[in-house]
Amino acid sequence: MADFAFDHIRYERDGPIARITLDRPERLNAIANHTSRELYQAWQDFRDDDSLHVAILTGAGDRAFCAGADLKAQRATGEGPHHDGISFGGMTKEPPIDKPTIAAVNGLALGGGLEIVLCCDIRIAVPHARFGVPEVSVGAIPGGGGTQRLPRAIPLAVAAEMLLTGDPIDAETALRIGLISRIVPPEDLLSTATAIATTIAKRAPLAVRASKEALLRGLEMPLIHALALEDHLEDMLLASADFQEGLNAFAEKREPRFQGL
Repeated sequence: MADFAFDHIRYERDGPIARITLDRPERLNAIANHTSRELYQAWQDFRDDDSLHVAILTGAGDRAFCAGADLKAQRATGEGPHHDGISFGGMTKEPPIDKPTIAAVNGLALGGGLEIVLCCDIRIAVPHARFGVPEVSVGAIPGGGGTQRLPRAIPLAVAAEMLLTGDPIDAETALRIGLISRIVPPEDLLSTATAIATTIAKRAPLAVRASKEALLRGLEMPLIHALALEDHLEDMLLASADFQEGLNAFAEKREPRFQGL
């Protein structure tokens, strides 16, 4: 396992899996400028390292995944969760990374914390997790994509209530409306996220990335155009060496050895 030395996050690389942990439990893992800068560096390393196939994002401690922007630091110094104009480590405003990401929500996910969760493809949470965008209570809006991603992820009326009241929802509600895919005991959170990541990492990398591209881009297209995108991606995959390897492995009753080619 290769680690990067940061002050406010932990970044670990274990085979094809990257694990990023927001590590300010005394501040409920809130994000200020220095945290955002480190998160940006880790996120770019994950994006650019072809040996990394999946990322898990979580928070330190058992109280919070991320309580959003560090408002105390922002009030005291004028600094916010931005680095060179990049919001929350580059996760919320830049184009999505083409590799799968998993949010392991270990507690509160508020404001920018929820906006980061919304940027992840798979979201699992502990029973005491809570999700909210309380920005209207301090005279702001969720400026890290929350006003746009939340109504794309959950029913419009629920998103409107959350955005306009600032009131949070609990994990059971988040599961019911599809914001998260499962609730797991706290002691099983990281092992469950790692099991999901391990399964994804065993699949054909080109196919995984194409699936994510079809999923995200297709949502923004009329159905007829999305189906054309799907056809294009399928044609590309059927011509790949990995597809042939998958066929051979199936016929030979063995595990495939995908190369991303």
